[in-house]
Amino acid sequence: MNKSELIEAIAQETNMPLREASIVTNTILDSMVDSLAAGDNIEIRGFGSFMIKIYESYFGRNPKTGEKIQVPPKKLPFFKVGKELKERVNIAD
Repeated sequence: MNKSELIEAIAQETNMPLREASIVTNTILDSMVDSLAAGDNIEIRGFGSFMIKIYESYFGRNPKTGEKIQVPPKKLPFFKVGKELKERVNIAD
């Protein structure tokens, strides 16, 4: 499912016009991005948690040249699956 399919599903399920469903979906996603960018965690019970993982700087190698390079520290979003979602996905098999 992609974003436009999600918007269509929300519109159909709630009898909401497609334009309003799009605004709601974008507002939710923008709020989640803003929270993660601010360093906050997001917990949606039964679904999962979004958090930022901080990776320290380390030395790696350029795969083409073999040159040793320092990889800068970075922050990446991480998703941890909730128990209920995990169970529902396994039932679907």
